[in-house]
Amino acid sequence: MDWLKKHPIFLSIVVSEGIGIILACCGIIFSVFTQESIELDGFLLWSFIIGSFFIYPILLTIINTYYLLRIKHFQTSRFFDLITFILGSIYSLLVLVFYDIEFYADWNVVLYNKQVHTPIWTKAYPTVICLIIVGLIGYFLLAYIKLRKMPPLMTVLCISAMYLGVMECILWIMQIAGIGYMILCLFPLNCIIIAIKVLRYKILEWKEIEEQEKKGFKNQFLNKCNQKLMNASCWPIAGFVLMWPLLGIIMCILLLFNQQPDYFIKSYLETGNWNLSQRVSPQNIYCDQHYLCTVAAGGHEKVVKPLRLGVRHNHEVIVNRQLCIANAFEQILEERVPRIHKHIRHFYDTYGFPIAKAIHSPWIADLIYFIMKPLEWIFLIVIYCCDVKPENRIAVQYLPKVKGETL
Repeated sequence: MDWLKKHPIFLSIVVSEGIGIILACCGIIFSVFTQESIELDGFLLWSFIIGSFFIYPILLTIINTYYLLRIKHFQTSRFFDLITFILGSIYSLLVLVFYDIEFYADWNVVLYNKQVHTPIWTKAYPTVICLIIVGLIGYFLLAYIKLRKMPPLMTVLCISAMYLGVMECILWIMQIAGIGYMILCLFPLNCIIIAIKVLRYKILEWKEIEEQEKKGFKNQFLNKCNQKLMNASCWPIAGFVLMWPLLGIIMCILLLFNQQPDYFIKSYLETGNWNLSQRVSPQNIYCDQHYLCTVAAGGHEKVVKPLRLGVRHNHEVIVNRQLCIANAFEQILEERVPRIHKHIRHFYDTYGFPIAKAIHSPWIADLIYFIMKPLEWIFLIVIYCCDVKPENRIAVQYLPKVKGETL
């Protein structure tokens, strides 16, 4: 037990996996009542997933809060900081896979189904990324360099840099805070806790230094400024004051990269569908993701060449020529060979739906469009061989009065 206390990181992993095993056991007990069998491999997998991806992030938050409230063992807490930064980034990326947030799409882009516009204005990405990097640099310099070896002004500059990173975290939380996105607030919340903890520890570290070098200046104003900087209690306020000139310098540098000074504010305001958004986004278009041709029509405009909006199951869908040809071909099959059509439909419903449901990216939709091209040509040949007015049949697909299924 003493060995575990001396290795808190390993202890945190043991605790999280232990809770995962307990919850997995509760699942087994529940499965007994529902008469469902769970194999040993499935039990171990679920206990690992629960412990690693659900329990450990919450446990890290508790640990970071503990070190914030009780400033001791700062060296150990720095290891937890690194774990938080690394795993927090990985977990956030994994969570984003389950959301339909399109980070490439600004508020004025038309999206499909449940897709959501980016919470950060795409033109302001360089500004946001730069401020995050500056905040991380401030943290690492402040956390890993002893105050005896760091001038007071450099210490305050690092605090100012850390404030900029904290401000980005606060803006992100304010932007996405909601029932459906609370899990994405956990990582920036931990970053804020870590920043406050480092600031508190550095103030206490400075107060514990017995021998303080006080250098006097002939200039009375400079002497007062030096005394203020030597007073650790003034660092949080001095860091906040110095943050604005630092932000101004960063913005001037970013001007060279086509970033405007107001992008710091516009990064969250020039968005749609979010808490801080000042724009009204266009309504999403319904796209039936059960059908490959319908999904392919949702690719990039220059590739799939949409013709118009159509109606399918009382929802608007984007219609291109490939989609109309596929639907016209199926109509002919249903009219001429209904039995064969029934088997083809059953085969596609069994194997085509899972593939189509997994397609969410416009780039993959473009790929599906090209893959379907040979079939489109075959469908077109069949239509021209079987229909007196083939183009008329193709043209009327997905008009409000036309009913049919697509491939």
